[in-house]
Amino acid sequence: MKAGIIVFPGTNCDRDTKRACEFFGWKADYIWHDETSLDDYDVIFVPGGFSYGDYVRAGGLAKFSPAVLALKDYVKKKRGFVIGICNGFQILCEAGLLPGALSVNWNTRFICDIVGLQVDNSKFPQAINLPIAHGEGRYVATAVEDLDNFAFLKYADNPNGSMHNIAGLYDKKNRIIGMMPHPERAVFEETGGTDGRYFFKMIEEELICN
Repeated sequence: MKAGIIVFPGTNCDRDTKRACEFFGWKADYIWHDETSLDDYDVIFVPGGFSYGDYVRAGGLAKFSPAVLALKDYVKKKRGFVIGICNGFQILCEAGLLPGALSVNWNTRFICDIVGLQVDNSKFPQAINLPIAHGEGRYVATAVEDLDNFAFLKYADNPNGSMHNIAGLYDKKNRIIGMMPHPERAVFEETGGTDGRYFFKMIEEELICN
């Protein structure tokens, strides 16, 4: 399986994501933000960090990049999976690829912690623990009635005021996942936990089945 990892100025989780992909035997390439075609990849990661310094707001500038325009084309062609983690989730929402938006945490502070999560997916255990690290992770949306069709990951103890405790969305029709927790930081035992492995295994199985 071949993974592409989009890198913006300010991205800082690209290496973690690449190392996690390689742990599962995937080939992983970095993709600079000016790339105009993503068709060679089975899965595209939009990793965490502070794209363009989070000026304007998180993801507010990255959505205009050539790589995000290429990402929209990739989704339209149903070429493969798209995964947005933390800042990547923010970018996917800003680009209109997932519903809603990520706003400033309820306490207006940057939160760095390991949190309990409830997972709505038969391939996962029902409860896992993953790291979070964000200042704008409070999920908000207007079309509340549609959220149950997308929410696959919820906080057991909401740390940021996110609507309906939402930590991650999964658009199964278009094969797009966005999540604030960092599974790539929970793959290796030396980092304090391995629950992130379930997430990568899920993606692998979904791609094989489809």
